[in-house]
Amino acid sequence: MIIVLGNPWFEIDSDGEFGFDEAELAFATALREQARSWDVPYVHSWVGRPEDDSSLLAFVSLSDKHRRVSLIDIGVHLVGSSVRGDRLRNQLYFLPDQPTSLAMETVGSPQELAERTAAWFETLLRKPIVRHEWEHGGQVYASRYLFADTGQGLGQSYSQTLAPPGQAEALINAGHVQGRGWIQTSGLGRPDRIVNIQR
Repeated sequence: MIIVLGNPWFEIDSDGEFGFDEAELAFATALREQARSWDVPYVHSWVGRPEDDSSLLAFVSLSDKHRRVSLIDIGVHLVGSSVRGDRLRNQLYFLPDQPTSLAMETVGSPQELAERTAAWFETLLRKPIVRHEWEHGGQVYASRYLFADTGQGLGQSYSQTLAPPGQAEALINAGHVQGRGWIQTSGLGRPDRIVNIQR
């Protein structure tokens, strides 16, 4: 059974599936109460444990709902009287080895941790997100999502089959490629359109 009580944020498993201790439950309950007053659009959120069960996990997931594209999972790990938060690395919901510019860390009582965590989440939920689009032949062949206030990238895509002829090779030759040949949109110049995703 899930506790909802008219508040969709950070649902808590009340059947004990995650085995929350008293301090963890106090933190999760206080976080839900803090989130109740937010006046931001709802996004998917959850309280549970990461894959290794090492901590309590609370996270939100930002997405482009119109395109059904997941952009970023942001979350915190509560261990004892401390909380660390950042962009989550993968579907295991682990924190990155090296903190990113989004990172936060704090210590305190469950109530204090919940208040600071809620403030951190709310700040991130208020950050404007835009999608840059590049078109060729009337079709979008590349897009990049980013926080509009900082320019921090959240995700990108590039379709060689829809791109202008020869462009992919030029981008590769100029070094705009990462990992296993993923072409980066950084070499495309100004986008044809900028779409607001989150204001």
